[in-house]
Amino acid sequence: MTGYGSSRAAGAPPSRPAPAGASQHQLSITFEAFHGTHARKWVTYAYLHTGGEAAAREVTRSAFRQLRLLWPHALRQASVEAFAWSVLKEHVVDWLYDHQQPTALTETAAFAVVTQALLRECQQQFALLESQLGLYAAISRLPERQCDVIVLRHVIGYSDGQIAALLGVDEVTVRSHASRGKRKLAAALGIDQGTTRGN
Repeated sequence: MTGYGSSRAAGAPPSRPAPAGASQHQLSITFEAFHGTHARKWVTYAYLHTGGEAAAREVTRSAFRQLRLLWPHALRQASVEAFAWSVLKEHVVDWLYDHQQPTALTETAAFAVVTQALLRECQQQFALLESQLGLYAAISRLPERQCDVIVLRHVIGYSDGQIAALLGVDEVTVRSHASRGKRKLAAALGIDQGTTRGN
């Protein structure tokens, strides 16, 4: 999968002080809250890359199992969301490697949601495409961060603020990745960049 490498926690920002007096019960509550917020969206992300519902659930369960074990450590990180995201990304990459499979972005049915979102923003230009496959392939060839921003925004439904937390960047950087990604898509598909709208 182009641009996709392991996102291990070793590259995470410096740790914060450990939560004072956090009991096992409190840790469990915070983990369950995080799980409830992100589980469905993580399954969607894993599905886009593995191409199968069973595989997506397997990857997501495995990632959450590891995250639960690491939860006290996760809470000491500068960004819990970014640390957790690195765990999920690592499990997706490992699954693809173990199954000797490239990302399934261009084949998964859910990826049509990206196309529809981009069509709404660039209707006249993208509507001229005879096939959506060119757009699928072009998105999957974007640099990793740009591809993630497009997918997290348009398929999974995270806000720019949530994406910023997951990727460990600010919202301006998220919007920059989105804008650059769309410009690269326009160039790859031979679309007049001056007529595309929005970030």
